[in-house]
Amino acid sequence: MRRAVAITLSDEERQALTRLSRSKTTSVRLAHRAQIVLLAARGLDNRQIAAELGTGRVQVGRWRTRYAQHGLAGIERDKPRSGRKPRVDAAEIVRLTTQTKPQAATHWSTRKLAEQVGVSDTTVLRVWRAHGLKPHLVKGFKVSRDPRFAEKLEDIVGLYMSPPEHALVLCCDEKSQVQALDRTQPGLPLKKGRAATMTHDYKRNGTTTLFAALNVLDGTIIGQCQQRHTHAQWLRFLRQVDRETPQDKTLHLIADNYATHKHPAVQRWLARHPRIHMHFTPTSASWLNMVERFFRDITTERIRRGVFTSVPELEAAIDAYLAHHNANPKPFIWTQSARDILQKVIRANSRLSAKQNEALH
Repeated sequence: MRRAVAITLSDEERQALTRLSRSKTTSVRLAHRAQIVLLAARGLDNRQIAAELGTGRVQVGRWRTRYAQHGLAGIERDKPRSGRKPRVDAAEIVRLTTQTKPQAATHWSTRKLAEQVGVSDTTVLRVWRAHGLKPHLVKGFKVSRDPRFAEKLEDIVGLYMSPPEHALVLCCDEKSQVQALDRTQPGLPLKKGRAATMTHDYKRNGTTTLFAALNVLDGTIIGQCQQRHTHAQWLRFLRQVDRETPQDKTLHLIADNYATHKHPAVQRWLARHPRIHMHFTPTSASWLNMVERFFRDITTERIRRGVFTSVPELEAAIDAYLAHHNANPKPFIWTQSARDILQKVIRANSRLSAKQNEALH
């Protein structure tokens, strides 16, 4: 006949178990196990302890034996349970997402990858979110190959972060081919539970070009709309900038490398106006020109979802937007140093070179 394991307690062990069995802060499970051990130490068998505590005899025997083998540590926590091993290999999902492509496709979807790995699509989505992966999105970029990139970068960022005294820094550019689009049907307005609607097709009613100069100091805009964007229109815009800025201020104009900005006629005009100094951004680096940030604002806030039946109507809407902006302008603040930008470009160039070498081999 099997006999229960005998429990012998020292005074210290008995005091510790008694405190646990009476404590109101410890877990109910641990207090219950301490009571089992105390009763076992008094000589009661498993059946008697089970009857007194209203629990199962097998459970009493388990914790009695566990205490005899491991002491207090044996009853403080359960043994780890063997359950089913997790099937989700997050590292493999990340590897497949970032280093491979599905057959006959450019990027993974949750369902395609779930089928490949053998898990649910919600599991794949959870792993993607945990690792910040968004395969359905792609961002455009191009690293400048301008041999004078560092020199031009330091020049323009220096104007932003430490502008010269008694001078104005103006970011200039043209937003060409702004289309006056009219929809084929009226849209429905926004309402609760439904977004505003707009037809996917449209009528083209002509285009205009917005010339704009952003004052880095206060955020005001000097702008005008013209039908074309040749050197003649650029000269007309430069004359407006010259008229609408204080004559005692030196002007530092930042522009891109568009051919009209460097036309001989433009060069001759600039030679006759020595207070105007041109600074050209590196090739493929239009993001250095802060007026692009304003162009994004006017596109998203006024043009993209607008309905225009004619070019004059479009130009009137642009002029109204400029007036509204200049009534309460807010400057864009440049915070990134030229050194930090240059380090990022160097890293990007090294990665691109490595990719090109891999493709060649």
